[in-house]
Amino acid sequence: LVVCSDMYADTDTARCADVLLPAAGWGEKDGTVTNSERRISRQRAFLPAPGDARPDWWIITEVARRMGFADAFPYRSAADVFREHAALSAFENGGRRDFDIGALAELTKTDYDTLAPAQWPMPAGGSPARLFADGGFYTESGRARLLPIVPRPPATAPDDDYPLALNTGRIRDQWHTMTRTGLSPRLASHVAEPYLQLHPVDATTHGLAQGALAELTSRWGRMLARVQVDTDQRPGAVFVPMHWGDTLARHGRADALVNPALDPVSGQPEFKHTPVRARPFRAAWYGFVLSRRRIELDAADYQVAVRCDGYWRLEIAGLTKVDDWAAWARWYLGPEGDWIDFGDPALGRYRGARLMDGRLDACIFVSPTPDLPRSGWLGGLFQQERLDGAARTSLLAGRPPHGQADAGETVCACFSVGLNTIVEAIRNADLTSVEAIGAALQAGTNCGSCLPELNRILAANRRAA
Repeated sequence: LVVCSDMYADTDTARCADVLLPAAGWGEKDGTVTNSERRISRQRAFLPAPGDARPDWWIITEVARRMGFADAFPYRSAADVFREHAALSAFENGGRRDFDIGALAELTKTDYDTLAPAQWPMPAGGSPARLFADGGFYTESGRARLLPIVPRPPATAPDDDYPLALNTGRIRDQWHTMTRTGLSPRLASHVAEPYLQLHPVDATTHGLAQGALAELTSRWGRMLARVQVDTDQRPGAVFVPMHWGDTLARHGRADALVNPALDPVSGQPEFKHTPVRARPFRAAWYGFVLSRRRIELDAADYQVAVRCDGYWRLEIAGLTKVDDWAAWARWYLGPEGDWIDFGDPALGRYRGARLMDGRLDACIFVSPTPDLPRSGWLGGLFQQERLDGAARTSLLAGRPPHGQADAGETVCACFSVGLNTIVEAIRNADLTSVEAIGAALQAGTNCGSCLPELNRILAANRRAA
């Protein structure tokens, strides 16, 4: 029996569960957090928990009570759990373990609620100590243990069959496997799909084009991803982000490729060096679906689900030719409502939309090549209560109505500022710095993570001007 508490039901973890219990998300929890310098801080919820969602500690406590272990789980608040946590850190410690917050084991509810950030160790009856200030280490001898590490090359080197070295890592807007960020349409708006980034020389060598789909294979697995060509990558290297799992991206999991070599001391996998081969993924068709509800398309070999504001976006591609796209669309999206279609069977192109009571419910665009219209502006149609004739025409045409701007792909997630908006401002307002861009558009003035990209856009378009 696997009991899983999760933020929402459709996750990789939840698919392994026999029982699913609704847990509060990170911003809905009350408790403490500890940062990398050992500083404990009070965390207070800044959002209400939706529906029946409850904190993890409450869920575990209630399950234990119903199983007959109420005496061992007497907790009534997060403060109760913290006090026991602090007491256990001091239990049979006597200075033998570095983690000791025994001084916090008797906090009252008021003390807990007003707890100021504090750095451990904080032993009971003593004053907060700085680690290793007196030269002692938490070993039997009190002396540090130093391990002589002999540098060694990667376990497997690129060769003729797998000529590229894969490096995996994170991107600016996502957290781990999206456990804290996967529900945010704003964060998904910047980089929506798994991608592989490689140098222009390697892209030419392996027949890969910007924005096309590619298949990466290693001796251990396979993944599909969107191509990014960038001189930031050195020749011979490929970067792939680690965040996507099977739930959101079919065949988009970077870990499927990574070699099983482990560091002999730490056990750390060799995430940063796996020989891989890259080649174009030559699908019979490419497309995207926008829908008010999430749908699964089992006929799509490549499928990435992206949560947007009020709708889901699916990037799709398939190896098997489809003879009747109108029937295919109605099978997966539903035959109900009013359908409007445009198709060119000879060229393999199709565009269709389903309206329910005049509102856009779903649309699908398909092409034999990856050159599809931008889907960002189409998402705005889901905000309209009713599509008039002009909006319906623009929808199937795949471009905004005359006079309506297309903001382009999101660059600044904090303020939802698109690439086209930034480029237009640089050229028309003669902006010469990222500070000027920020003053005009707010882009880059909050978290600052888009500043490097703004600099690249500025450099490219100042040259173009």
